Amino acid sequence: MKGFIKPDFKNCVLNISAALAEFLGAPNKNATLPILKQALQSDAKNVVFMCFDGLGLHPLKLNVQKDDFLMRNIKQTLTSTFPSTTTNATTSLLTNQCPLEHGWFGWSMYFQNMHSNVDIFLGTDSISGEKVGDYKSQLGQLNYYFDNAKTDYQINTVFPKYVEVAHPERNNVCMSREQFFGCIQQICEREGKQFIYSYYPEPDSIMHKHGVTSEQAKQEIQNISKSCEELFNSTSDTLFVISADHGQIDVEGYVDFYDDDELMDMLEIYPFLEPRAVAFKVKNQKLKQFEQYFNLAYSQDFELHKSNDLVKQGYFGECGDKQDLLGDYIAICKTNKIGILNPFSPAFKGHHTGLTQEMQVPLILLRN
Repeated sequence: MKGFIKPDFKNCVLNISAALAEFLGAPNKNATLPILKQALQSDAKNVVFMCFDGLGLHPLKLNVQKDDFLMRNIKQTLTSTFPSTTTNATTSLLTNQCPLEHGWFGWSMYFQNMHSNVDIFLGTDSISGEKVGDYKSQLGQLNYYFDNAKTDYQINTVFPKYVEVAHPERNNVCMSREQFFGCIQQICEREGKQFIYSYYPEPDSIMHKHGVTSEQAKQEIQNISKSCEELFNSTSDTLFVISADHGQIDVEGYVDFYDDDELMDMLEIYPFLEPRAVAFKVKNQKLKQFEQYFNLAYSQDFELHKSNDLVKQGYFGECGDKQDLLGDYIAICKTNKIGILNPFSPAFKGHHTGLTQEMQVPLILLRN
């Protein structure tokens, strides 16, 4: 898989959570990051983890100067999970589990017992948009690592309103950048030790809509960096751990899988998973024909792999039993295009989920 960036489960976003879980006295079986583990020994009054959706190394480099506040405080480059997408990476960040354990691999997942592709964050059918029945029982139980903490730190979360939490009494709902940073500052000013797990959904949606190199993305990323600097300067005795779930790339073309009648005739259902990591459930009698046809028609942009081969090669982690959710094949995009999986798939201007530059995320550490 020449030119691809394979997830490194000793040097990825999962290992941030492993180090934080260990620091909070929560169970941990994963490798930790030595540089983060050392920073956590500083005995800071406040420890703040901040995840900015989509703020990978590539968008950061394209939209701020080298001496920018966030850029100059990058301590290490990490990989995302694969597929490099929010459903997958943020679930690993929250649960301290690899994708093969939690099963939240991508935006749209195929559930054979329902014979449906389901947008799992929304709980809706990927085609009709209607709410579906129980599908979460086939996924891993979401158990956030900080909910099992044994520590003298007060646990706090800062999330948009749509993020599910087990302890709403310690959650803070923030729907704007001003609310997000203001809330974190207020928590840091409380008496006693405070741990904050926070997630902000930008610049991901802005880059999807306008592209990574758009003026809108540049403005948002610069505002995030400026707000981080202001927060750092207005707090004391605080360790900030800042990263992203994935990056993004500018989309340079579209591949209409759903509109290929010959391809669709070989499939049980529309392609699913993600636009740059496309999963296929193939009719049993069509497996050999599918592989030959796909490689002939699409190999210029996509590299086809059997899902089980990717599992064996460790692309989804070293342990877990959710491989049946990955379909028969996964086609990984090797250009800057995206697949259009069904008639309702959006034609985004920026995207991620592949194994190219969107896989790299920064580890930013700040101690005041």
